[in-house]
Amino acid sequence: MKSEYLKKDKLLILEITEEIDHHTTEKIRRRADYEIERFMPRKTIFDFNSVTFMDSAGIGMLIGRYKMAKMFGGTVEIKNVNPNIKRILEMCGVLKLVPIVNEV
Repeated sequence: MKSEYLKKDKLLILEITEEIDHHTTEKIRRRADYEIERFMPRKTIFDFNSVTFMDSAGIGMLIGRYKMAKMFGGTVEIKNVNPNIKRILEMCGVLKLVPIVNEV
């Protein structure tokens, strides 16, 4: 996972570079938690450009990061989501909490 923090905008962009499943979520979760605690951004964006698969562990990871960012007064958004993952997020109701955005 790659991360970029834009201090001027208090924006944290986390680019996920692997599939999101029960094997990878713990590593993604630890890194995202570290970056959110470190910078306390107003907005955190998860970039799903390289993600081709996500299971229920990924849904839990997103909801957990949403709660954490909200605790610090921030928001979470997702961008570059492929249609299959978007369908999963819609079916489980994650998009009611974490919206998909087209541009930063």
